[in-house]
Amino acid sequence: MMRARHGSGLMADGIWKMVRPFAIAISLQPLAMAVACSSGGPTSNPTARNLLLITIDTLRADHVGAYGHSRARTRALDGLAKGGALFERAYAAAPITLPSHATLMTGRYPPGHGARDNGLRVSPTVPTIATLLLARGFRTAAFVAAFPLDHQFGLNRGFDVYSDHLPRGADGRPSNERPASDVIDEAIAWLRQPAPGPRSAAPFFLWVHLFEPHAPYSDPSTPSAAARPVLERYDEEIATADREIGRLLGAVRPAIGDTLIIAAGDHGEAFGEHGEYAHSIFVYDTTLRVPLVMSGPGIRAGTRVAEPVTLADVAPTVMRLLGATMTGVDGVDLSPALDGMPLTSYQGRELYAESFAPAIEFGWAPLRAIRSGPWKLVAAPKPELFEIDKDPGEQMNLVAAQPSAARALAERVSRYGGPELPAAASAGAEAQQRLRALGYSSGSAIRNPQSAMARPDPKDRRELAARIAQVTSGELAGPELVAALEGIVREDPRNGQAHLRLGFARLQAGDCARAEPELHAAASTGLPSADVYLGLATCLGRRHDFSGAERALTEARRLEPDNPTVTANIGILQAARGDPAGAIQSLIAALAADPDLHEARFNLALAYAKSGRRSDAAAAARELLSRLPPGAPQRAEVERLLRAVR
Repeated sequence: MMRARHGSGLMADGIWKMVRPFAIAISLQPLAMAVACSSGGPTSNPTARNLLLITIDTLRADHVGAYGHSRARTRALDGLAKGGALFERAYAAAPITLPSHATLMTGRYPPGHGARDNGLRVSPTVPTIATLLLARGFRTAAFVAAFPLDHQFGLNRGFDVYSDHLPRGADGRPSNERPASDVIDEAIAWLRQPAPGPRSAAPFFLWVHLFEPHAPYSDPSTPSAAARPVLERYDEEIATADREIGRLLGAVRPAIGDTLIIAAGDHGEAFGEHGEYAHSIFVYDTTLRVPLVMSGPGIRAGTRVAEPVTLADVAPTVMRLLGATMTGVDGVDLSPALDGMPLTSYQGRELYAESFAPAIEFGWAPLRAIRSGPWKLVAAPKPELFEIDKDPGEQMNLVAAQPSAARALAERVSRYGGPELPAAASAGAEAQQRLRALGYSSGSAIRNPQSAMARPDPKDRRELAARIAQVTSGELAGPELVAALEGIVREDPRNGQAHLRLGFARLQAGDCARAEPELHAAASTGLPSADVYLGLATCLGRRHDFSGAERALTEARRLEPDNPTVTANIGILQAARGDPAGAIQSLIAALAADPDLHEARFNLALAYAKSGRRSDAAAAARELLSRLPPGAPQRAEVERLLRAVR
């Protein structure tokens, strides 16, 4: 049977899921709706005309040459810093892709824009850089490299073009990321294509997102790569992204004198600091500190800004530099610093950050942090207070030694909301599956603040979190992956995600006898995923327990009624039970929702053949051949079927 894509390549045969087509998102927001872009208070002589925004996923500041990394190969980023302004202490508002990008684009912390974790959605009423610049007559385009920024999550608003197209592999499985070279190719093509009609002379806003430094670093499945140190491979991925940035800057060169360029990481990455690997759980500076560089007209070359800033400052700063203002935001205008002026008026400000991933993904308590003056507080069941200037590694917890400072900062954290999420905060089923393939889990949002803070403190689960990060990073496969998952479920038997991943790892090895108990264990935790029941249906179908497989698929459909993979599996089961007419109906419905469900189309051809509809079978086989890449391993079997029904 077909199964939904789950995990980092952990599935067995027949995994087919939807991929979003190339999306051109035309904003219908009228000019009057852009209320935050005021006509009053612009800079006196704005000199930048265009905006180029480059975001690099999972990029630590201390792995960029301009920030002091001696082994860095970041010539493009270093050049931007040399010719413009570098912010020495810039911080993300969340160590997670979508919430951090949403903060950068809106100037609001996650409570203000609504996307508290990957898979949630940016509020449609919150203005963004794109909606405001589109209203001012800019041509706007975005080219993103990974599924967490898919248009369904709301950052596409305001873009004439929002390219989030992600390719399928030769086997038809959807990818959840794409290489920087593909993103930059598209961006350069857009830059070189003249705008039609009266917009030909309009200024542009181009956003490019690159995913290279995100795990897995290079290809850990090859022996030569796996033998190399992780940090070496991480730096190599950064170098790859930087080379592509250099190519983009070359394409922008004709307009460089009129273009404001901003390059930023969205969050950092942990390599064992505080017991963390990867990102998304903790709010230490290993995953919050990011590079932030601005270059362009009116920005003094070689400027270095020492004051702490947040990515929420980017949007109001951009709007100011382009001759407008942005109101209702948490960030501040940093433009005085770009001319070498100290940010003295901002010295008493607070910087907020959070991660609700521990709560949403694992049922632990969320983490929220506030930075003010010399202090940083992490609000948790076991709070932490650091004197950050003297203890940048955040090693010495001063809560007991400085109780008044801890209490004052805890009160300030509460101004940004409590540790609960609104009832609407949950990712859709399709989004959950795609995000799990990138190493992000999905679960149920917390509703009750008391129960939220009564949950386990992530610090008390750090070893478990490290093993989970290793499993979801894509760095493990085969027996090593199975062994790691077995360890997780022994320590945390209520971890439905781990049971699910272990069940599918065993399915991939053809071991249904050991896969089924894990899938049942996942179901017993209340994990709201059709993947559990698709896996069970596969095992039950293999031993010809079609009644049991039908019950499993009925539960999968209850959980995800619009999932075309579930519908296709129902059709395959109908065919196995001798109901080709019913199978044809179900398979056609599945393909209407996702025409690239290749296994569904193959089974449709078989169902037509069993019904005596040879011409329809041949047509379905020919259509499948036209969709399969030339080197796809399925082509030979499809060609044999086509010859048999001609």
